[in-house]
Amino acid sequence: MVIVGGITRLTDSGLSMVDWSVYGEFPTEKNILESYNDWQESPQGKQLHSKDFKEFKKIYFWEYIHRMIGRLLGLVFIIPFIYFLVKKKLTRKLISQSLVLFIMGAMQGAIGWWMVKSGLVKNPDVSHFRLAIHLTTAFLTCAFTFWVALPLIYRDKREGNKKLLKLTSWLFILVIIQIIYGAFVAGLEAGKRFNSWPKMNGEWMPQAVYYLDPLWKNFLEGPDGIQFIHRTLAFIIVAFVFYIWNKGRKLQKNHLQRKSLNILLALVILQTVIGIFTLILVVPISLALIHQLGAFLLLMSIVFSIFTFSKS
Repeated sequence: MVIVGGITRLTDSGLSMVDWSVYGEFPTEKNILESYNDWQESPQGKQLHSKDFKEFKKIYFWEYIHRMIGRLLGLVFIIPFIYFLVKKKLTRKLISQSLVLFIMGAMQGAIGWWMVKSGLVKNPDVSHFRLAIHLTTAFLTCAFTFWVALPLIYRDKREGNKKLLKLTSWLFILVIIQIIYGAFVAGLEAGKRFNSWPKMNGEWMPQAVYYLDPLWKNFLEGPDGIQFIHRTLAFIIVAFVFYIWNKGRKLQKNHLQRKSLNILLALVILQTVIGIFTLILVVPISLALIHQLGAFLLLMSIVFSIFTFSKS
């Protein structure tokens, strides 16, 4: 779902379906043609009026698949949930957690359509704020799903570590902020502005970063300021992960905790390298997708670390 969502965004496919239905229709030639005619009246359709029906079907395909995977995820959740509920295999805690997951999943579909609607009014681009909400809530839903699953996978009693638990919890918050800014970068195509590293076209902080007035606008709406925040946060996160890894290496002897920190360190290094190459190669779709998937895996590794440092 994360990968297809990324493809949908990077290929500008998200605005190809200008309506929303609970069930969805099978994509026959007639249905797609109707969607094509509706799309031509939308802001994106008017801007890309040269795109013929054959080209439209390519972007329609990704948006359709994205929506269908969302519906499939609903079935993957609800059918086993009802089965285990009837069989009385679920604890009260697990029932509560599952209901929260159901609400989060349902909200994700509604947020996705709310995001799409922002690109169907005047400008053929979705709001980068709504994009950030859609992406972040998707990541949080995945993170909570993993959090619910971990005690079912690792049933042994955990000793915990208060200090490292606090550090990894702060890291989680920091990475969520970074994911939000990653969505801002994607929504405003800020990754195509300064395609050099470590400096931004030879400067650590070009004037373009703080050009807008008032100042705060640069870091919420200005592509240059947003890219600056995103790449600066990357430095901070890498340094913080090294700090946590070093603290963990000194303080604990638990195999699972060591494993979680090693995975975390490896993923943050890999994610940083992928991010640098995505930037200097001017955001090729393949690398941008890998970078988004890397962010997902990094967040899951932090959830895993928090779990290992939590006392059971």
